[in-house]
Amino acid sequence: MKFSVSSKALHAAASAVNKVINSKNAITILNNFYISLEENRVILRGSDVENALTAFVPVGNAEGVGSFCVDAKRFTDLLKEIPEQGIEVKVDDNYNVEVKYSSGVYNFAALPGEQYPEYKRDEDDTDEPVAFTLKSTQIVRGIENTLFAASTDDYRPMMMGIYMDVKADGVTYVATDTRKLVKFVDRSSAPGVTVARILPPKPAGILKSVFGADEDVNIYFTSKSATFENENIQFNCRFIQATFPPYDRVIPRNNNLILSADRMSLLTAVRRVGVFVDPNYGLEKLLITPDNIVIKSEDNNLMNSAREEVSASFTGEKLIIGFSAPYLTEILNIIKTQDVTILLSDPGRPGIFRPSEDEADTELVMLLMPMTVGEF
Repeated sequence: MKFSVSSKALHAAASAVNKVINSKNAITILNNFYISLEENRVILRGSDVENALTAFVPVGNAEGVGSFCVDAKRFTDLLKEIPEQGIEVKVDDNYNVEVKYSSGVYNFAALPGEQYPEYKRDEDDTDEPVAFTLKSTQIVRGIENTLFAASTDDYRPMMMGIYMDVKADGVTYVATDTRKLVKFVDRSSAPGVTVARILPPKPAGILKSVFGADEDVNIYFTSKSATFENENIQFNCRFIQATFPPYDRVIPRNNNLILSADRMSLLTAVRRVGVFVDPNYGLEKLLITPDNIVIKSEDNNLMNSAREEVSASFTGEKLIIGFSAPYLTEILNIIKTQDVTILLSDPGRPGIFRPSEDEADTELVMLLMPMTVGEF
């Protein structure tokens, strides 16, 4: 069989599919792409058993049908180095592959496509899929705002992903590791169904990278797996099988002390003072007054300390509270508005971080647990 295709289009598909392939696979064949020719398109697939990503690329001058497997890394690296132009791919009956273009010819061996394992749903995953459609930007935005807060603790598998709580009028994305929690509500498009599942971090990262344009993505949720697809991409993944904690219950309702500050001024000050925190604790102390925030850190082991002031507006009289410098930096990086609003009550209760103004049809709420502060 043979076909002609744009090197750029094939490289884009290979780069996307390569994201699902693990650097090390227990099953050797999974180091490869599965490539098949059907009529006027090439189907390019990669898998790690739990997830499978398939790309569809239109081709010309197609002759024959069939399938073969090629080393994913080598094939992607080759396509990356070929200048944008038409290339011709030929595969003979002995699975010898020839990639040819205007000034070069590359030959390498392939394997029969029949050796590549088919991605299958679990045998007990037999319920009828719940189907709905979201904009790709809505999916990407939800993942970008929450993925950083997912837990990496194997003892809490229910927190090791993003909880997608789909309602008729929008989607709520939630992630937590018990020390921080992010809730992002997006009502920019209405799914029209009700379903909730926990998306693992690897599929979330893949979705964020392969669906970038503003286009419709058709989604199908069963109890154990999901399919996300558009004209060019089909992504299959499995969910985390666990019960996500009731996130709304842990968000305080009575944080009535309002702190407002320029986000970049606060972020850069937190970063600078964070250079001098005790690495075993990461504690930054905040002394908050009606007009400013004094940020302080100490590393008594090395006799280091730092102190900086940031202008702010606070509705209380005085409050001393401590936060983890790395977590505080992460949260301030996620917020995009010029000012940040922080709702507080007392030093032992979590702070609620919000943008000064939410984007249209969205709501972003981030919770950060405080750290114990002896004295300022």
